[in-house]
Amino acid sequence: MNQIGQSTQNGTQMSEQNNTKPSSLSDVAAKRADGKVAGTAPLGTGLEARGVHAWFDKHHALSDVSLDFSAGTVTALIGPSGCGKSTFIRTLNRMHEFIPHTSMAGEVLLDGKDIYEQGIDVTKIRLQIGMVFQKPNPFPSMTIGENVLSGIKLAQLKVDNHEDLLEECLTRAGLWSEVKDRLGAHAGGLSGGQQQRLCIARALAVKPKVLLMDEPCSALDPGSTLRIEETISQLSKSMTIVIVTHNMQQAARVSDYTAFFLSDGGPGQMIEVGPTNEIFSRPRDERTENYVTGRFG
Repeated sequence: MNQIGQSTQNGTQMSEQNNTKPSSLSDVAAKRADGKVAGTAPLGTGLEARGVHAWFDKHHALSDVSLDFSAGTVTALIGPSGCGKSTFIRTLNRMHEFIPHTSMAGEVLLDGKDIYEQGIDVTKIRLQIGMVFQKPNPFPSMTIGENVLSGIKLAQLKVDNHEDLLEECLTRAGLWSEVKDRLGAHAGGLSGGQQQRLCIARALAVKPKVLLMDEPCSALDPGSTLRIEETISQLSKSMTIVIVTHNMQQAARVSDYTAFFLSDGGPGQMIEVGPTNEIFSRPRDERTENYVTGRFG
């Protein structure tokens, strides 16, 4: 064989070796589903939304959403911008009412009890249902350690050993090994991804049953996003997680269930919900299929 022929053959072999197709969303979701064990009774009965509506003044933003979040699972909320995902997640721990001229209807049940029931202590609800926002929001004037423990002090909770709690929360948030030698440094010196994991650690310090995450990786680089996703997978073994995301690959990687939201010229509504591998492989509604396959949105 001449040199040109040999070179062509070698090039073909290398091309064949490197010709790996990226996994489809359904493949990614199916891989995560393998061996997944759902939450158990000791974790509680989870979170339930029943007929939730939301308004901004007279604008009906969200219509009649009913959704169960089983204990010990991750549920992803997907859909185009403006379909009510973030509004819905804020109703789940009564943060929607922080916004002036808003209202809601329906029920949100935590372990079977309506968090909107008259006389319920809102502060205690938010201790049980934590929130991580799109943009990291550590307290810049506080040290890393003070940030983690700030919720404990604010809620006046008694803790036997602050150092043990600090290490536990930072470890669960995947940050301990990176900051253990500079707990006295100001949080503003951390990278964006580290600040987001610090906010997760801060939320964990008050021992919530549920963690809500509103696009927690939208402002992060791929490496930081991967570490946040690893943290979510670890946390889901002991708590209920709800995450709003525009990243379909992320939903496939981290969630057990996916709910698709859409606004067809009216208020946002939930079109369908199901196990993530089913939503990405055989959705029941054509609108869901069009969205997850990239035909719109």
